[in-house]
Amino acid sequence: MTVVGFDTATADTAICATRAGEVVHEELLGPAPDGGPRHSTALLAEIERAVDAAGGWDGVSLIAVGLGAGSFVGIRIGLATARGLAASTGLPVAGVCTLDALGRGISDEGADAERCRLAVLDARRGEVFAALYAASGERLWEPLVTAPGDLAERIGELPAVPVAAGSGAVRFRDELASRGVAVPGDDDPVHRVAARHVCALAAAAAERDDNGLEPIYLRAPDAQRWRERDTSTRTD
Repeated sequence: MTVVGFDTATADTAICATRAGEVVHEELLGPAPDGGPRHSTALLAEIERAVDAAGGWDGVSLIAVGLGAGSFVGIRIGLATARGLAASTGLPVAGVCTLDALGRGISDEGADAERCRLAVLDARRGEVFAALYAASGERLWEPLVTAPGDLAERIGELPAVPVAAGSGAVRFRDELASRGVAVPGDDDPVHRVAARHVCALAAAAAERDDNGLEPIYLRAPDAQRWRERDTSTRTD
């Protein structure tokens, strides 16, 4: 199976093409010089490069896309792109939880074989998106949004401390370290979502016929919160 996958739920634009589980092309683009993500300007061009490396659209079996949690706008861009490509090519598309892809990367980077893996993304507003995985890869905690202090309290209830990675683990390293959580160095690639894991998880989901495309937002977008706040203010 040849899979072309991408994730735009974080500040990175991650793209990959795999054939029979082997990477044939992969790119991970950080933010533009102005600090903004490059999803809207670079994603389609990078997808085409990945497709070319895989031998063209005729050879692609599946489109894979990250569903979040993460940036509301980034998730929307990724899903719209995946649906548009599926409509134009006739190819099936499978969605993957972005935290699942990050968690799989922790395992692949040689974490202690017996330790659980905690995927933690910076959710802004002083919160994190997180999910916990067994050493075997099984998801133990469903994706959640919480304050770092509350996450640390929940970790304290575990029988053993996990290894954690992701932008949230980097930003809130001290809170996690207070519970004995191991966090790799800030520059370690394990903290960034790699599209190769999106491809691998999507291929497995397609085999199970589990390829839903419901976005994983976990909380309302800022625009909705502003509308609700304005409505409340006018009512008062």
